[in-house]
Amino acid sequence: MEEPEAHLTEPQTATATDYHTTSHPGTHEVYVELQELVMDEKSQELRWMEAARWVRLEENLGKDGTWGHPHLSSLTFWSLLDLQRAFAKGTVLLDLSETSLAGVANQLLDTFIYEGQIQPQDRDELLRVLLLQHSHAGDLEALGGTKPTVLTRSGDPSQPLLPQHPSLETQLFCEQGEGSTKGHSPSEILEKIPPDSEATLVLVGRATFLKQPVLGFVRLQEATELEDAVELPVPVRFLFVLLGPEALHTDYTQLGRAAAILMSERVFRMDAYLAQSRGELVHSLEGFLDCSLVLPPSDIPSEQALLSLVPVQRELLRRRYLTSSAKPDPSFYKGLDLNGGPGVPGGPDDPLQRTGKFFGGLVRDIKRRYPHYLSDITDALSPQVLAAVIFIYFAALSPAITFGGLLGQKTQNLMGVSELLISTAVQGILFALLAAQPLLVVGFSGPLLVFEESFFSFCNSFGLEYIVGRVWIGFWLILLVMLVVAFEGSVLVRFISRYTQEIFSFLISLIFVYETFTKLIKIFQSHPLQKNYNHNVTIDPKPWAPLPNTALLSLVLMAGTFFFAIMLRKFKNSSYFPGKLRRVIGDFGVPISILIMVMVDFFIQDTYTEKLSVPKGITVSNPSARGWVIHPLGEHKVFPIWMMAASAIPALLVFILIFLESQITTLIISKPERKLVKGSGFHLDLLLVIGMGGLATIFGMPWLSATTVRSVTHANALTVMGKASSPGSAAQIQEVKEQRISGLLVSVLVGVSILMGPILSHIPLAVLFGIFLYMGVTSLSGIQLFDRILLLFKPPKYHPDVPYVKRVKTWRMHLFTGIQIICLAVLWAAKSFSSTSLALPFILILTVPLRRLLLPLIFRNLELQCLDADDAKPTFDEEEGQDEYDEVAMPV
Repeated sequence: MEEPEAHLTEPQTATATDYHTTSHPGTHEVYVELQELVMDEKSQELRWMEAARWVRLEENLGKDGTWGHPHLSSLTFWSLLDLQRAFAKGTVLLDLSETSLAGVANQLLDTFIYEGQIQPQDRDELLRVLLLQHSHAGDLEALGGTKPTVLTRSGDPSQPLLPQHPSLETQLFCEQGEGSTKGHSPSEILEKIPPDSEATLVLVGRATFLKQPVLGFVRLQEATELEDAVELPVPVRFLFVLLGPEALHTDYTQLGRAAAILMSERVFRMDAYLAQSRGELVHSLEGFLDCSLVLPPSDIPSEQALLSLVPVQRELLRRRYLTSSAKPDPSFYKGLDLNGGPGVPGGPDDPLQRTGKFFGGLVRDIKRRYPHYLSDITDALSPQVLAAVIFIYFAALSPAITFGGLLGQKTQNLMGVSELLISTAVQGILFALLAAQPLLVVGFSGPLLVFEESFFSFCNSFGLEYIVGRVWIGFWLILLVMLVVAFEGSVLVRFISRYTQEIFSFLISLIFVYETFTKLIKIFQSHPLQKNYNHNVTIDPKPWAPLPNTALLSLVLMAGTFFFAIMLRKFKNSSYFPGKLRRVIGDFGVPISILIMVMVDFFIQDTYTEKLSVPKGITVSNPSARGWVIHPLGEHKVFPIWMMAASAIPALLVFILIFLESQITTLIISKPERKLVKGSGFHLDLLLVIGMGGLATIFGMPWLSATTVRSVTHANALTVMGKASSPGSAAQIQEVKEQRISGLLVSVLVGVSILMGPILSHIPLAVLFGIFLYMGVTSLSGIQLFDRILLLFKPPKYHPDVPYVKRVKTWRMHLFTGIQIICLAVLWAAKSFSSTSLALPFILILTVPLRRLLLPLIFRNLELQCLDADDAKPTFDEEEGQDEYDEVAMPV
């Protein structure tokens, strides 16, 4: 039984402060109206019919249209349980800015779908139901009466399967002569309602196609008169929607009454006005349940015996009201750190929040991070940091060698392994010493390789010196990054959604796979399979005629490297060997696979394979074409003045590539779930990465960016996990070793590796092609676009249980995928022609306004939330088939 209002049962020992009934500042008295989904007898149409109302006391509507006697509210035990269960899983929308019932219904249903409460195919029918006509006591006679109904998926009403009886309240207070006369005027109620009251509308109904009861709680930003939804001229502030299937112990009338009584109770009403999250409402509901009395079904000798419960009820009221008097002001919640540590996007010191000052973001990054500089050194005194150094060294060295070899091939060795290793070492050391987020790992990446190939082709087409053109691009890069950092342009990363990231990442993955097989085909063309070969062919420096078995061995080396790398990656999540050993083997899978296939090639002495070109010592890859310092005016001929100015265009394109990957990587590393405490610095890190890259061009070395997979792997290796709090629960992060020493040592080791030239020169290029194929294929595992492309070929019954499948209609999901495929095709076409390949980053950035401006006209906000959500969670525990590649949308 719900406790009566305080002014009716005021205890003698209570003070006026304990039981005052005036509203809290910012709150109002509430008129509550309960409406049920019924079918009228006259026209057999569905409608919402008023069933009860509350202004502190409850009044029920009888079958003949008369209002029952006002009475204290009571609740059944099952209705309390059902309300608690429904609220715990329900949808809560706070401070909705809609001003019409249609707007509220659309937002609520979209959120129902997004949170998995209903299926997308149920939306249209439920929207039609929520917008049905609202009828009141005065309409009952004209309707010829009403009867209970159940909504079907077709929209046609049906009779309830379970027997329906009038509520106990209707029987007791309406059908025993205690009700008012027919045509009871609402003016008597109006006299009880304070002038500034606001209304709560509770809608309850049954639907056969729903699998479980769904609850929606809406608090409007401003009280609004919702198209005569309530009988009295009171603006509506709150809306409860309770819908569900028929069930033996679920009485939707009683469930609706429970919600209405909850809103009429003073403490919960105040919490409903001030709540900032669903958790606060659920906590207040639990307090309501704690102070509610339940009478067991025992024989009571007399009504006088019930008076013995009054002291119990008074004590519960005292606890309830005294607890609520300490409720904080809404501004209290806004000041709390609910999003993570300082320097986290969305946190109290959001690095992506504009300061409005010239270089304000850069200054704030320095003030936030540099006070921790001493601890960045002392925190490195841990065995875990040493283990991370060894692991990340190989994780950084393998792609540096791979990309260096491919870069040398595509630029005629104007830049190769030597330049890339030195650039990675020098820039890595400077970044580790100066960066705001030293957990980032700088290195070369696939997008930059694609640009270098395109710019090299462009320079050859116009007879320009490629290595000199890069110097002028570097000058422009420094100017661009200074302007962007000065005006806090890093905040623009917020507009780059998963839509753009996945298109670009998918394109790079395709390029990796395509390039691998293109190189392999060229080997087969140079060394075709034929019956007779010339056995007097010299192979120094390269063979001038086809050689036997070269193509086949290259295929074996490529496929073997790819196979071992994939198998060792999967081995990390297998059930063989202890977990730590499995992880070590899996983490070092790429170096192990390279070593295995290099040994295979080494022991096959009689078959030629092309090897990686590595200069001896610290020398450039092509000494005959360039030195360590590049003259800006030209190495072998005068560099044209028009190209010095025109270099601003390719500089802008390089800037876009580095900005995309570096800033998105910082966003991933800075997720609140990672619990970093020293913060990040988007502006400072961008200035360092692009500034160092611009200066590196003077020495003919590649520019770098923050690499996503290597950075995530670095952060994971430094994360200390605590034990699970209970069996079966996930382990929690204890701390992250945020320091500079691991990145510094890794960069030093990469630099020392330049002295390993004699060893690196034994690596066949086919082995690097296998790693290239591995990076392309594994990158697809974290791309939702790839998963949705596969769904195009699967029947819906085999689709996975994921939000973008469950909450979006299948044809709408395929439409979204089709638009992304068209964008991908345009980018591929631009990349395929040398005249347009340089414009690839610019065409890519056009997908941002496409996503922001055009797609919202085609898809609803809910659909975009499901299809374009950043729902990738940090991977700390190794789960079956999950690793760092599944966390990032731009992994290569």
